[in-house]
Amino acid sequence: MIKDIYIKKKLASTWFLLLQQIFFYEFEKLEIDYGKKVGKKPKLFEKKTWKKSKVKKEGGGTYAVIKNGLIFDSLGVNFSEVSGKFNSKFKSQILGTEKNSSYWASGISIVAHMKNPNIPAMHFNTRFIVTSRNWFGGGMDSTPSEKDKKEEKIFHRKIKLMCDKHNKSYYKKYKKWCDKYFYLPHRKEKRGIGGIFFDNKNNVWEKDFDFIKDVGLCFLDCVKSIIENKMYKKWNLKKKETQLIKRGRYVEFNLLYDKGTKFGLNTGGNVEAILMSLPSLAKWK
Repeated sequence: MIKDIYIKKKLASTWFLLLQQIFFYEFEKLEIDYGKKVGKKPKLFEKKTWKKSKVKKEGGGTYAVIKNGLIFDSLGVNFSEVSGKFNSKFKSQILGTEKNSSYWASGISIVAHMKNPNIPAMHFNTRFIVTSRNWFGGGMDSTPSEKDKKEEKIFHRKIKLMCDKHNKSYYKKYKKWCDKYFYLPHRKEKRGIGGIFFDNKNNVWEKDFDFIKDVGLCFLDCVKSIIENKMYKKWNLKKKETQLIKRGRYVEFNLLYDKGTKFGLNTGGNVEAILMSLPSLAKWK
């Protein structure tokens, strides 16, 4: 059993960074393959590295975006590894900061808004946070602009199979948590069709880490299969209008309620990377 917190940090951040590289390859391949099929030039990632502080050694990260691509209207893949101290107001919201406000955190997050309105927006993140305690958190969810019951069943079935490998209670528990979390109370509606969401996961570290890795690989399988199934499906301006209004709901949630957005902004993260979840275009109704 791994007890050294330094080793835990290193293993977690190395995995998140490796997973980011895998997604770079897989998403660019989708753009390239689509471009070859339709005779258009694909968009590849624009990558930027950032440091939390130019003076202190408090980490930073790499974020990469595709804007106005062939498949993606906007796509962001962000890796970060940061440390420091929470401000006195925010630390009360974080576990393990009663006596010490110091923290370390690493994670990967992905938000994909699609050109084709038949394809849902997709979100995923996993993270490892260390204060006087340490835990994993994360999840994945899908936000279609139109209902597709067959796709919804396949999406949830894949997640359940992955969860069941680790614990038969995970899927039901984390699905319920996701439905509750991704809810817009001022609209009285869910953001999308759900998925899984979890936080404060601290049981047996090695088993938790194995689960975290499988969550990332499951999302990769889900997002690739959904895109490949629908990326050539035709759409019209009416469908695009519906998608843009649905994106408005997405923006509302991320700016008003999302804990990850608040965590990033309160820990001195890169603003561009934190707000990569916002689409280039959206409408409100």
